[in-house]
Amino acid sequence: MQLKTIVLAASAAATAAALPATDSSSSETFGVISIHSGSAVQYQPFTAAKSSLFAGLPSQNASCARPAEQSATFYIQDGALYLYDESATPQEFYVDRSGMGQGKIGYTTGAQPAPQNAERQGWAIDSNNHLQFAGNDLTACPNSIDGAWSIWAAGVTNPAGNSDCVGIAARVEKTSDPNGCKYTE
Repeated sequence: MQLKTIVLAASAAATAAALPATDSSSSETFGVISIHSGSAVQYQPFTAAKSSLFAGLPSQNASCARPAEQSATFYIQDGALYLYDESATPQEFYVDRSGMGQGKIGYTTGAQPAPQNAERQGWAIDSNNHLQFAGNDLTACPNSIDGAWSIWAAGVTNPAGNSDCVGIAARVEKTSDPNGCKYTE
């Protein structure tokens, strides 16, 4: 009797694994706005450039369907965060929370591997409509690139030698008309 139960359970698991994922967030595209009252990063849109994530970068230099729009469009699939584009070449985010990475958020293109110690899964939108990694809000650090802020995973107060970093809520703004872009690497 126990062997029959094990065989049936294994068969059901194999069938379920063969079915397509039904993650409702995989088809929802969104932009992100940073929230930190009283800070220059307040209400800055998230942008993607040079394999990194920023808030308030004036120009992404991305190749977009609508080039005048200067904010990134994202989607989450199976806990992984992607940049939206209509092409088949994905641009997927990673987070390096190791001592070397200190919360570095970056993205790769196509089959390019993530750096050692990087994590791809752990992204979610919480009940307050905030984008989080591993259940934590994000960190923004003033950056020398055109007054933008670099975005990091929480955990280190001033990652990678940055200073004056602040914790932010990354408010999700869903869109039904996503702007497909290929972002710079």
